[in-house]
Amino acid sequence: MINLATSSALNIEQRLQEIPPEPGVYFMRDATDRILYIGKSKKLRSRVRSYFRDSSHHTPRIAMMVRQVAEIEFIVTDSEAEALALEANLIKQHQPYFNVLLKDDKKYPYILITWSEEYPRILMTRNRRIGKGKDKYYGPYTDAGLLRNVLYTIKRTFPLRQRPQPLFKDRPCLNYDLGRCPGVCQNLIASIDYRQTVEKVAMIFQGRSGELLETLNAQMHKAAENLDFEQAGLMRDRIYNLTALNADQKVSLPNDTVSRDAIALAADLTTASVQLFQIRAGKLVGRLGFTAQVQSLAVESSQPSDEELGAILQRVLEEHYQSADPVEIPLEILVQYPLPDGEILASYLSDRKGRKVTLITPQRQVKAELIEMVEKNAIHELTRLQRQSERNTASLEDLAEILGLPELPRRIEGFDISHIQGSNAVASQVVFIDGLPAKQHYRHYKIQNPEITIGHSDDYASHAEIARRRFRKYAGGINTDDDNFPDLVMIDGGKGQLSAVMNVLEELNLADKMCIVSLAKQREEIFMPNESLPLPTDAEQAGVQLLRRVRDESHRFAITFHRQQRAVKQTRSYLDEIVGLGSHRQKQLLAHFHSIDYIRAASVEDLAKAPGIGAHTATEIYSYFHPQ
Repeated sequence: MINLATSSALNIEQRLQEIPPEPGVYFMRDATDRILYIGKSKKLRSRVRSYFRDSSHHTPRIAMMVRQVAEIEFIVTDSEAEALALEANLIKQHQPYFNVLLKDDKKYPYILITWSEEYPRILMTRNRRIGKGKDKYYGPYTDAGLLRNVLYTIKRTFPLRQRPQPLFKDRPCLNYDLGRCPGVCQNLIASIDYRQTVEKVAMIFQGRSGELLETLNAQMHKAAENLDFEQAGLMRDRIYNLTALNADQKVSLPNDTVSRDAIALAADLTTASVQLFQIRAGKLVGRLGFTAQVQSLAVESSQPSDEELGAILQRVLEEHYQSADPVEIPLEILVQYPLPDGEILASYLSDRKGRKVTLITPQRQVKAELIEMVEKNAIHELTRLQRQSERNTASLEDLAEILGLPELPRRIEGFDISHIQGSNAVASQVVFIDGLPAKQHYRHYKIQNPEITIGHSDDYASHAEIARRRFRKYAGGINTDDDNFPDLVMIDGGKGQLSAVMNVLEELNLADKMCIVSLAKQREEIFMPNESLPLPTDAEQAGVQLLRRVRDESHRFAITFHRQQRAVKQTRSYLDEIVGLGSHRQKQLLAHFHSIDYIRAASVEDLAKAPGIGAHTATEIYSYFHPQ
C-alpha cells in the first residue's frame, strides 16, 4: 500500500499525479484518518481523478464525500478480478460510511450444506456464519414456508439422514427400513457414497434441476435395461417429485436454454429491498432477497439517483456471486439500472465461469417485462419492511411514553437467569435495536458466584453479578455515549431483582446514565427503581408487548444455554471416568463425534481416527462403553 499524503495540506492534484493507470483499489480518508470510501477501478488514475473534476456532475453523496477527503491511498492489483475481490473484502472489514452496506437481515433463511463434515448435513438457518470454508450457503430465500416444503420433498425423495441424533445406539431407526435414511448413524453407508447423494441435492439449490433430471432419467432407463425394476421405480419416484417441485414455475422467455438471473430493487430514503430471480431453462428456480442501507446515498427531499441505485445492485451482485460456485453463475444477468463497474463484474464472472457472462439492462420486450416483475416483487417487500418499521417505531414511542423517556430507546438489553435449584446457573443478555432482535450482540454468562451451588440459588446475587460484569467497563460514566451502551435495560423479575441491579449501578455511578426496569412474569407488571407500585399499564399496549418480546427472548436464550451446559456436564461426567482422557482430549473427541451417542457407537478403529486419540486411548474408551 502506498500512502499518497502525509498531511491534508499537500496539494491534491500533486497526489493524483502519482496514481498509476493500472487496476486496483483506492481508499478515501478524512482528516481524522477515517476511511470514507473504498472503490475499485480498472484504471485507478482516471477513476480517482474523476472525483475532483467538475463537482456539478456529482450526486449529493459524492459531493459530500469529496469535501471531506484529505488523504488517498491505493493498492495495485494484477487484474480487474483481483481488484473486485479485494474491494469486497475491504468493505466487509472497514464498513466505510459512503459505501453501500448490506444489512445483516436475519429474517431471510439460508440453506446450509456442511461439507466440512464426513457426512454432510442439509440445514435451514437464518444465521450465515463465515467459518469453515468447505461449508456452503445458498440463499437468502424470501419464502421460508416454500423452502421448508422443498426440504421436506427432498428428504422424501433422496435417502438422507433424517434425525440430528441417533435414536438407538446399536441399530438404525425405522427411517432406514423405509428407505428414507441410508443408516448414517451406524455407518451403514460409506462417506463417499453419501456425499454423492448430497451432491445431487446441491444441484437443486444451484438451479441445476434440469441436469439432475437428465441424470435420474438415464439411471432409471439403465436400471430397467438391467431388469432392476425396484431401482428403476425409485428413480421414477424421484423424477416425479422433482418435476412436481418445479411445477408452475414457467417464465416466458424467448431462449429457454440460456441460464439467467434478473435483479431489481425498490428503495426509499433509508432502505432498499433487492430481489434476485434465478431462471434456469426457462423456469424460475429461486427467488433471493437482500436488504441494503440507503441513508448514506440520498439526502433529504430527494430520491436516490439511478447511479446510486445501480451501485446498490452492483454491491449485491458482487456479494452474491463471490460465494457462488462457477456452475451457479448464469450466462446472462438482467439488471434494472446500469452498474457503475459492470465491465469489471462481467470480466470477473467470465473468468470464474470459464465462459462469457453478459450484463444487460433491458429496455423493452420480454426481458424488460421480466425486470418489471422482479421490481414489482421488490416493491411489495419494501412495503412490508416499511410497515414493520412503522410498527416498531409505534412500539418504541409507546414504551418511551410509558417510561417517561426523552428519546426513543434505540438499544434495549434484556437479562435473565436460568438454573435448576442452583445447578448450572447461567445468565443471558439479549439486545434489541430499533425494536428488532440483534442476535450478533447476544451474550451468555456462566454464574461465577461460589455460593450458588446445587440446592442453593440466589437470583438477586446472580443479577447483581451479571450487571457488574456487563457494565464495569463504563464505571464512572466512561464511554457511555458509544453504540454498545444501552438506552434501556430490562430485568426479568420483580422489585427484588431490580433493587439488586440498581445497587450495583449506583456503585459504578451509572444509575442515572440509563433507564432500568423489571418485568414481573405473573401480571406483566413493569417496576421502576424506588417505586413500590408497578406502572399503570395495559398488557396489550404496544410498548408493553415490546418489553414482553425482550423478556421472552432473554428467557429463551437463557434456557437454551442452560440446557447446553447440562448436556455438556452430563457428557463430561461420562468421559471423566475414562483413564487417560483429559479435558483437552475430551474436547477433541466431542468435536469429532458431536455427541456421546456417536462415541458409544464407534468402533476402536473409528475412535483412533479422532484427533489426539491413539490406539491405546481408543481401546480404553471402547472398553468403558462395552465392558463385556
